[in-house]
Amino acid sequence: MEIFVKALPVEEIIESLSKQLNTPIQRDGGELIIDLPEKWGKGFIRGTSFNWGIGVIEYNVTFFKDVEIHFTINQTHPLKFIFCSEGRVRHGFEENDDVHNIDTYQNVIVSSSGHNGHVLLFKANETSHVFSLEIIREEFNQRKNFDYKDMDPQLQRLFQDNNAEELFFYQGNYSIQAADIVESIAHKEHTGFLRLIFLEAKVYEMLAKQISQFTDDQQNGHKAILLRRSDVEKVKNAVEIINRDLNQNYSVDHLAKEVGTNVNKLQEGFKYMFDLTVNKYIQQVKLEAAKELLTESDHNISQIVGQIGLNNRSYFSKIFKEKYGVSPKYFLNHKFPDSENNGDSEED
Repeated sequence: MEIFVKALPVEEIIESLSKQLNTPIQRDGGELIIDLPEKWGKGFIRGTSFNWGIGVIEYNVTFFKDVEIHFTINQTHPLKFIFCSEGRVRHGFEENDDVHNIDTYQNVIVSSSGHNGHVLLFKANETSHVFSLEIIREEFNQRKNFDYKDMDPQLQRLFQDNNAEELFFYQGNYSIQAADIVESIAHKEHTGFLRLIFLEAKVYEMLAKQISQFTDDQQNGHKAILLRRSDVEKVKNAVEIINRDLNQNYSVDHLAKEVGTNVNKLQEGFKYMFDLTVNKYIQQVKLEAAKELLTESDHNISQIVGQIGLNNRSYFSKIFKEKYGVSPKYFLNHKFPDSENNGDSEED
């Protein structure tokens, strides 16, 4: 099933969809929302635009039939930043037969050439959650952009291409930070005026993240630093390695190589997931294991120090006290009052 709608601005896109789907528009401040009619599917489409020709559309839909939304207008089409946070959507250009799948956690930057339009394709009975930043470059370039200083040259040309002289397509896996922004937009914590200014702030934050990500993707694997969903899996793999044998003292470089990433991304991943560096995480795991052994086993402190891969008992005592506020000896004696006679006579 094909739907033909206007391509700009966002409000006219929503109005066109409302007419094509024969469903009313709800308004919350400056945000326009339509619910899919029961015969079409489930879900909603909502969006709004701001000054300087930038806007956002959110599709949270499950169509009952294959649906193609054609964006048509006899003008230059917007520059689009499209993100898929659930399911998938396909994107095509009217000017050629190329169709690209945008899967969960993937994103694209697309610009058609001339007055050629775009097509979004949704498969029947597949839930898709998609966000599209829409930028009317002729308007956007009237704001103070400072000649896009320090931006990647490809993106400079793309943003300054008011007449869409060149077709452009880029695809990547968007960063964890970008995923957090998408989630906050979808959550709809605010309504009315607060929702509007919140959305505008998040749209610009998302745009900044996307530009940073594009630049990051131009780097080789050793220099890229932005964290993607696939990188989170690698952090989880590193955690498994660390916990598998606490007697080992893995370097950050070794762990990065073992899980197939670079040191920067591994550190960023541990910071994101645990708010700790890799080494601090390893230290914390070893200390928690030591505390458990002190509580539940009959091993003395020297034995426990060896089991967690530390050779220096004094250092162990120092970091244990920093974390738990008491020395290992005090902790052991507190848990087991008779442990002073357990043969572990060293002072801590």
